[in-house]
Amino acid sequence: MQDLATDSLEEQLWNRRFEPHIAEVTGLCDSLKEQKPGSEVLYVDPAHSVDECRIISLFSNTRTTEGSGFIVPGDAEATSRMVGMQWQLGLRPELMMPWNVYPWIEPDGEPGKLTPADITEGLKPLLRLLAIVPRTSVLVAHGNEAHRLADQLMKAAPQSIHRRGFKTFKVRSLGGRSFAGSPTRQQEYLDLIHGAYAEAMARTGLTPVS
Repeated sequence: MQDLATDSLEEQLWNRRFEPHIAEVTGLCDSLKEQKPGSEVLYVDPAHSVDECRIISLFSNTRTTEGSGFIVPGDAEATSRMVGMQWQLGLRPELMMPWNVYPWIEPDGEPGKLTPADITEGLKPLLRLLAIVPRTSVLVAHGNEAHRLADQLMKAAPQSIHRRGFKTFKVRSLGGRSFAGSPTRQQEYLDLIHGAYAEAMARTGLTPVS
């Protein structure tokens, strides 16, 4: 067996995906994969924690089998924006958790497109995730598909979710055409997202650094 000290960071993260603080989410991903034979489901990075999570970041369509095998906000620029914003806010990874509107990556699926049926099918997996993270009371929905699923969630969520004082915030996606425009315009977009996360943190009892 290769020594951990010589493993790459991605290999170390992959080997940690069944650690106790994230194992239930990993199990959920595996069970979803079994529902659709031949599909793939991206895992949640073990930097996150079911016990500490307060905020779900819901991404519209960041599904790709290329990369680490974990959910990311989008392309490299989107990931950079997310990490930078978390650092500015003091939002540590264990306090939030990423999720995809439609968690499955199907071999015959069309990349970049989600149908209304796909969005609706993503509701049950999202509800299952929320049952695993009992301290979570905010969802930040990135992009149009995530906005639609957030609306469905608030209509369908059981009382156990509503009793948390659950709230959703709708913001734009962190990359792609959503961030087209001049650097000034892009900063305006990012400031709005930053503000939503700052308010989300405050609602959950966390104090944003900036």
